[in-house]
Amino acid sequence: MRNWVLPEFIEDILPPQARGIESLRAQLLELFRVHGYELVMPPLLEYLESLLTGTGHDMDLRTFKLVDQLSGRTMGVRADITPQVARIDAHLLNRKGVTRLCYCGSVLHTLPAGLTSTREPLQIGAEVYGHAGIDSDLEIQRLLTQALKLCKLPDVRLDLGHVAVFRALAQRGGVGSALEAELFAALQAKDVAALRSLSKSLKPATRDAILLLPELYGGREVIARARRKLPRHAEIARALSDLQRLTATEDIPVSIDLADLRGYHYHSGVTFAAYCARLPNAIALGGRYDGVGKAFGRARPATGFTLYLLELARLAPAAPAPGGIRAPRTADAALAAAIARLRAGGEVVIQDLPGHEHDGGEERCTRKLVKLKGKWQVRKI
Repeated sequence: MRNWVLPEFIEDILPPQARGIESLRAQLLELFRVHGYELVMPPLLEYLESLLTGTGHDMDLRTFKLVDQLSGRTMGVRADITPQVARIDAHLLNRKGVTRLCYCGSVLHTLPAGLTSTREPLQIGAEVYGHAGIDSDLEIQRLLTQALKLCKLPDVRLDLGHVAVFRALAQRGGVGSALEAELFAALQAKDVAALRSLSKSLKPATRDAILLLPELYGGREVIARARRKLPRHAEIARALSDLQRLTATEDIPVSIDLADLRGYHYHSGVTFAAYCARLPNAIALGGRYDGVGKAFGRARPATGFTLYLLELARLAPAAPAPGGIRAPRTADAALAAAIARLRAGGEVVIQDLPGHEHDGGEERCTRKLVKLKGKWQVRKI
C-alpha cells in the first residue's frame, strides 16, 4: 500500500479550497460575534464519560476511542462539539443568566454520514443557554437563516420538526420503551408498513395518530391539519404553537415534517434541518436540547445549530482570489518599506528567491513591483 494514501472518507484541503473555507469561517464567526455570541474552543479529546454525557447511544457509536497513556482512562475524539459547549456553560462559565456561545472546529466520525460525506467534518455553530421560551428558538432560527444567506447557497430550505409530538403520543398512549424505539426507527425510515404492524397493539386513537405522522409533511398548512387530526394533548398543542411562530419567517422557504425525529434522544423540543438543492444530506442541524445541560448536573435550557463548513464552502460561490504582487529580492530599504506597506494593506507580496528570478514567477502574481523614477510602484505583469 502506498504510504501517502489517506484513510477512506478523509481528505486533504488544498490552497484554493482552504482559502474559501477560512474566508467563510471568518465571516460566519463575525456574524455570530456582532449578535453577541462569544467564541469558545473546546479540546479535541476528552475523557469518554464527559464527552458522551447526555448524548445517547448514537453518539457513542460515532466516537473514536483510545486509552490515555497518562491516566489509563478511556478517552474519545469528539464527534460533536455541542455537548462540549454545554459542559463549558454548565461547569466553567457557570453564569446565571442567558449565555450565547459559538464555536468552530473539526470533529471525527467512525463512519461517514453518507457516500459523499467526510469522516472529519468541520463544524461551526451557535448556542443559547439559560432561556426556555420559543423566543430563543426564534433567535437561533433567524441567525441560522442569516448565516445561510451569507453563504449565498442556491435553493436553500429549512425543515422544522418537534420531538414533543411523537413523545406525547407515546407517553399518553402507554407505549413501552422497547416499542417506542421500534416505532421511532420506522418513522425515521418513513416505513408505513412497519408502523402499521408495530402499532397493532396500541389504542386506536394512539395508533391512528402515529400512522398519520408520516403524512404530516409540507408547508405551513400542515400545522392546521395536525391541529384538526391529532389528539388534543397539551404537549402537542404547545409544540404546534411553537412551530406556527417559527414558520412566520419569510427569510427562507420553510417546511414541516412531524415524522422527522432526528436526534430524538438528544433533542427536547423544536428541531431544524437546512437543505440545499445540490446535496442529499442536511448542511445544518439544530434545535432545542435542554437535557444536555441537565446531564452535566446543571439544568440549563439550550437551543442552537451546527453548520457543516466543508459542504458550505463547496457550494458557496467562490470569490476570485486577488492576484499577488511579485517583488525582486534586493537590499533596498525603499523596497522593504513598499512591501511592508502593501502587506499591511492586505496585499499578497511574494519576493523572488535566488536562482528563480526568471522562471515565470508565482502563478498567483498578476502584478509586480518595479522601480520607476526612483520610486517602487505596482504594475501589471
